[in-house]
Amino acid sequence: MLKSIRQVAVAAVLAVCVPVMPGEVQAQASAQTPAMPPLSAYGELPGVEAMAISPSGNSLAVLLTMDGQRQIMVFDRDFALVNRIELTTEKFRRLSFVGDRAILFAYSTTVDLIDFTVDQFELWQAVVIPVDPTQPAHRVFADDRGIVNGIFGMHGVRETPAGWRGYFGAVEFGRTSFGAYRFDHGRPALYEVDLATMEIRRVAESARENHELDWLLDEAGQVVAAFDVHTETGAWTIENVAGRVIASGSNPSGRAGVMGLGADGQSVIYFAIDPATESPEWFEVPLAGGASMPFLPDVDVDRLLWNPLNGRLLGYIPDSEEDSRPVLYDREIQGRARLAVRSLTERNGELAGWASDFNRVLMHTSGSSDSGTWIFMDLAGRSAREIGYDRPRIAPASVGPVSVVNYAAADGLELDGVLTLPPGREPRNLPVIMMPHGGPIGHDEPGFDWWAQAFAARGYAVFQPNFRGSSGRGDAFIRAGFGQWGRLMQTDISDGLAHLAAQGTVDPARACIVGASYGGYAALAGVTVQQGLYRCAAAVAGVSDIAAMYAAEYRETGRMRTVRASLLDQLGPRETWAAVSPRRLASRADAPVLLVHGRDDTVVPYSHSTAMADALRDAGKSVQLVELEGEDHWLSRSETRQQMLQATMDFVLQHNPPD
Repeated sequence: MLKSIRQVAVAAVLAVCVPVMPGEVQAQASAQTPAMPPLSAYGELPGVEAMAISPSGNSLAVLLTMDGQRQIMVFDRDFALVNRIELTTEKFRRLSFVGDRAILFAYSTTVDLIDFTVDQFELWQAVVIPVDPTQPAHRVFADDRGIVNGIFGMHGVRETPAGWRGYFGAVEFGRTSFGAYRFDHGRPALYEVDLATMEIRRVAESARENHELDWLLDEAGQVVAAFDVHTETGAWTIENVAGRVIASGSNPSGRAGVMGLGADGQSVIYFAIDPATESPEWFEVPLAGGASMPFLPDVDVDRLLWNPLNGRLLGYIPDSEEDSRPVLYDREIQGRARLAVRSLTERNGELAGWASDFNRVLMHTSGSSDSGTWIFMDLAGRSAREIGYDRPRIAPASVGPVSVVNYAAADGLELDGVLTLPPGREPRNLPVIMMPHGGPIGHDEPGFDWWAQAFAARGYAVFQPNFRGSSGRGDAFIRAGFGQWGRLMQTDISDGLAHLAAQGTVDPARACIVGASYGGYAALAGVTVQQGLYRCAAAVAGVSDIAAMYAAEYRETGRMRTVRASLLDQLGPRETWAAVSPRRLASRADAPVLLVHGRDDTVVPYSHSTAMADALRDAGKSVQLVELEGEDHWLSRSETRQQMLQATMDFVLQHNPPD
């Protein structure tokens, strides 16, 4: 028997520390500042991409890279290796357990389509991998000719009296009069899959034309609630198992949906638009019917925690600087969860996985002096172990300090952002990279960011502003960004630069703007819509033309009116788009531009970068275009991710050298 994970996979970043009491886990420190890590240490996929713990807490699955080989390793409760599954080019999406006997691995592939509303599609697939290495793995829906070979939604795994069952959305083929299969529509039905035999059974039909469906299942796998929305009008209903409508509403954007079952399994938690405020709110309604009541109306929630075995709400993590301890409805497991989080408060620790009884949990930490650490806690045994590192080639001393900076926009709106500083360097008058996040509904937190840390290691301060329109501050803050592309959302970024300059932290004359997705749009807008701020702009998979983005999203969804209404709500009036679309303002570009884009991007088409490059060249501006062959929107492949990082680093070093 293998003695420890270290003996199994030292080169694969797994390591076991001497057991310590929770609260005593400390970051490893380096006696001397090491040499600057190579750029590949930041750009490669993490050494540990994901971990999962089984419901009993007796098994652990790890997705990692060892000697250049991506693989899944499964360990027992004594950390002895049980199974090893080698992977090839799968783009990882999800890893979880099916009881203690199997794992469920989801990945995606970019596929080309003909005669559809889109030319490319990111097709998800799921594989059931037995823990027993003598048993074969099986792909969900691989053997049924009447179903598309892929999954269209994962709706849970349940242990039924007949064994473990998985519930997946499936697109069914129609049949011609000659018995041949044909594609009719892409509205998925709900199927139950026996995860031992892979036999399938349809449990809910697909939505009607111009409708979309979602389902909630109880612990036995029975559909207890169905959400139906009309994609043209935005009218929606929630029906219980008896077909009774227990909640309903309407909104032109169709923004509503079910989130899960209540803590006792007898209610549905859903979100919908408040007609008075036009803001999404959470509600809870009994499955048997009755009045809908506001759910957590006065609580800022970072995330909800769900029981994956029955779909019920376990509790939530508050979004509060004063108290971010888990709030769970079972007080006994709440005590265990709080013990785990409390022991790692100073290390920015968060719950990453747990056994059903919370006696064994997985924690993940990252931030200052920590490039990403996985910690296994046996709370019953009062021990904790560091068992994996995201980036083992980046020592603690090479990780730059990370902090949250509060500042105010020019109109007085309170904002914040994440500042990453060069390790071992005085934070005064530094060259700076402004790095707005994607989304734009998203936000940055003070953890280890591989892109930001790569620049910090080479002498740059990196600021990631949470501009208006970002998540994490409530819906009113998100809606404050509606209609503000290139306007207040953009000046929120440069207001952050001005604040850091006023503090003496950065030199505003040595600033570049770099970002991906919406952040790529903001980078391009920083040197076209705005001027005189940045020495260079690098956009990865960036939007260059708002009208083109709108047209593509509207077409790709089958021209749904709810999608149209939602897009117009977020983007503002059409007549305002040209004034803030970088491609149409290419002649105003006042700094060199780098464009990097994956050819398999199904979110922001590659054409956004080629059109921007053409417009800049026609205007006689400095531009480089780097194509990432076979890469998607999320930089899922290690080779092309490193290609992106090398290109952006070379570009910034050329136009805004750190010294």
